Amino acid sequence: MFDFAPDRVRKGPDLTPMIDVVFLLLVFFMLASRFSTDVVMPLAASTGQAGEWTGPPRLIDVDPGGVLRLNGGEVTMDMLLSELSRMTEAPTDAIILRAKEAPLQDLVSVMNDLGAAGYSRLILVE
Repeated sequence: MFDFAPDRVRKGPDLTPMIDVVFLLLVFFMLASRFSTDVVMPLAASTGQAGEWTGPPRLIDVDPGGVLRLNGGEVTMDMLLSELSRMTEAPTDAIILRAKEAPLQDLVSVMNDLGAAGYSRLILVE
C-alpha cells in the first residue's frame, strides 16, 4: 500500500531545562542558608572623656602566639584573673588591653575570658 518514511528512533526527553532549574535552586539555597552563626561581643562606646583612674596600672598586652603580659610580666590566664582580682576594687574598674600584632582571635578570646570573669570596662588601645 503506502510506503511511509522509515520509523525514526524516538529521542528521550530533553533534560537541559530540568538541570538548569536544579542548579538555580542549588545556588538559591546556598546563598540563602547560614553556615555559621555570628557571635556578637557587646562593647561600650566611649565619649573620649578621661575618667578618674583608681588603683594600680592594669595594662594587658596580648602578644602573638597568645602570650599574655600584665604590666610587662608574662602571665597565664589563671594568673591574670587572680592578679586582676587583687588589683581591682570593683569589676567596673578600667582594664587596658593592647594587642601587639596578635591575631584578632587571640584578643577576642582574652576579652571573652575577662568578660566571663565579670570585668566590664575594657579599654582597647593600639
